[in-house]
Amino acid sequence: MTTSLKILVIYIVVMNVVAFLLMGIDKLKAKKHKWRIPEATLFISSIAGGSIGALLGMYTFRHKTKHLTFVIGMPVILVCHIALVLFFYFSDFNFIFM
Repeated sequence: MTTSLKILVIYIVVMNVVAFLLMGIDKLKAKKHKWRIPEATLFISSIAGGSIGALLGMYTFRHKTKHLTFVIGMPVILVCHIALVLFFYFSDFNFIFM
């Protein structure tokens, strides 16, 4: 495994943990009627590579599961991430995976 691929994997793992934790923290704050994490922040963490963590966090904490933008948006982001990985893996741009 190349150094760039190791860095990419570490980044993706960290972003997924962050997105998962953000969902949990926001749910906890919602229960306590405290200041909430903005929805934009939750989406940005997903778009920035944490789509699996955000999706798992949604259903683990039962948070934002009634909001259509999240129920549709998070899986769409995940599908886009999978498509990007497949594109780079099977194209001439596979320098990351070498």
